[in-house]
Amino acid sequence: MSNLRRRIFGVGTPESTPAQSRDSSPAPGPRNGAGEGEGGDYKLISAKKLEQLTKKVHKPGRRRRNAWIFGLGGLFGIFLAGFFASSNGGLDRLVDLAGLNELSLDSILDVLPTGLIRDIQDLQTHEKDAVNYDSFAVGLHARSQGVEAKYPVIMIPGVISTGLESWGTEEQSRPYFRKRLWGSWSMMRALVLDKASWKRHIMLDKDTGMDPPGIKMRAAQGFDAADFFITGYWIWNKILENLATIGYDPTNAFTAAYDWRMSYANYEKRDQYFTRLKNHIELAKQVTGFKVVLLSHSMGSQVLFYFFHWVEAEGHGNGGPTWVNDHVDSWINISGCMLGALKDLPAVLSGEMRDTAQLNAFAVYGLEKFLSRAERAEIFRHMPGISSMLPMGGEAVWGNHTWAPDDQPGQNISYGNFLSFRQTNGTGTESNLTAAQSLTYLYDHTEQWYKDATQQAYSHGVARNRKQVEDNNAIPAKWVNPLETRLPLAPDMKIYCFYGVGKPTERAYYYRADPDPVSNQTPARVMIDTSVTTPDGFVDRGVVMGEGDGTVSILSTGYMCNKGWKIKRYNPANIAITTVEMPHEPDNFSPRGGPNTGDHVDILGRSSLNDMILRVAGGKGHLIEDRIVSNISQYAARVKIYDDDEV
Repeated sequence: MSNLRRRIFGVGTPESTPAQSRDSSPAPGPRNGAGEGEGGDYKLISAKKLEQLTKKVHKPGRRRRNAWIFGLGGLFGIFLAGFFASSNGGLDRLVDLAGLNELSLDSILDVLPTGLIRDIQDLQTHEKDAVNYDSFAVGLHARSQGVEAKYPVIMIPGVISTGLESWGTEEQSRPYFRKRLWGSWSMMRALVLDKASWKRHIMLDKDTGMDPPGIKMRAAQGFDAADFFITGYWIWNKILENLATIGYDPTNAFTAAYDWRMSYANYEKRDQYFTRLKNHIELAKQVTGFKVVLLSHSMGSQVLFYFFHWVEAEGHGNGGPTWVNDHVDSWINISGCMLGALKDLPAVLSGEMRDTAQLNAFAVYGLEKFLSRAERAEIFRHMPGISSMLPMGGEAVWGNHTWAPDDQPGQNISYGNFLSFRQTNGTGTESNLTAAQSLTYLYDHTEQWYKDATQQAYSHGVARNRKQVEDNNAIPAKWVNPLETRLPLAPDMKIYCFYGVGKPTERAYYYRADPDPVSNQTPARVMIDTSVTTPDGFVDRGVVMGEGDGTVSILSTGYMCNKGWKIKRYNPANIAITTVEMPHEPDNFSPRGGPNTGDHVDILGRSSLNDMILRVAGGKGHLIEDRIVSNISQYAARVKIYDDDEV
């Protein structure tokens, strides 16, 4: 909950750091003293302006404004409580009782005090200034240094970045035609007012892995699909602003959105996604005369890695072994969860993760009444694409009962105990479980159709020699796993790994039997044991914290870039890889962390990341140098995966 408060209000964050600690742009500045950048910090705003913005946030009258905000928040809380307390028309009855049927925004403004309206407008203006002060600034700075559009750019977004809209025309879908049921306020409205219908639309058929009969959901296309999640919550918008500043537009930049709910094989089967991506890359090269630069974020990096195999493979993309080298100049891998996202496993096991486990009692009560753990787990299981992010590499990467590569000196409990059962009665296990054992436990505690679909679509092991890797290149289920397959044979392609570090990230979990199952199920259901907390914050309400970007562990974002792809069998073409880690140093006045955040999503607005993207797209990526600030090199060296000739 404290993390939520920091993201909304941007104050009281213990990880906030002074301006002196901000990182400079990794790209060299102009030589011969021709401006900023040479040996100095990369500044987008003057100290005077920053001071003014900070003062505005803390100007006189804030206490009075907060009183109004908390008062209205309390009233809104009572309204939500009335809804959450009943699943049988509670909201409608409360609306009728309060006489709110005809309520509109104008009618609300009519009855609010003029002073309050003025304060709210003033607050919105100042917050907008604080969030948007750097709009276009990175692009303008890069353009002043001679950086301009060169290579065509194609962006492959992550899960939260891609909106899903309804195209069904059956009676149940007509009210939602061309409305986004993921990634808009329409989603919120449908979820609150018509939850059953929203679930029918968003959940895929368990037998086909595609839309249920009568439902037609598709990924929204174009820049609108990824620039904002909901109004005001930007995702790719900052990158688009800065790309446009150096000369990009819809003729040389493209967003390859996809329906992230499906298994990767079904992307092609239903939507011809990979065929369309291949054709667009070929067209971009034909029109411009240049190879393309591919940007991927989070799950999008896994999708792109799968595409590299698909496009080469006979009977699939039929591009042959040289296609990637002939068409792709660079791959910018942003916060890619190459070895999975650990929070994915508890999500499909019990419908939980850190975000739900750390809610307060009132919020938990409301959430369970509205969308229970069992319902959330059911939804996640009916989205096969989510399960592509189950942890890969087993004990070699994530550790065993006594050891893990990222264990710290003096640590009492190894991260290798991925699921720890403090009370084993009713949980179906007699011991704590490693990450590899947890996958087996997940399959034993979920429906047979889910187990079959996941195991047929994905693989989570390790290939120990070159022959296994080459053999796996013919098996589509292996294509998402970089520990079982190789990079493309593209010696001229460059890979840039950019990811955040220094933000506490869920690494393991404490579990117990669920005391309130929906029915007497076999095997028994389990839940995160939120009673387990340590004073040092190592365990926070049943969630064991480690290193990462707040969402994905550093082993997943960093291992392949720093060690895995340095092993010959995984990178036989010796593709050059540049890795830049970006420490999480949020500004306390910005609700999204400001220009130096390392958060998994908010990093897309980070100034230095945008600067590097522009330089790669503009043909100056060779000026970017490795920058490692974490202990990933030591962790990677401890991972029990070796070259073929190593013992």
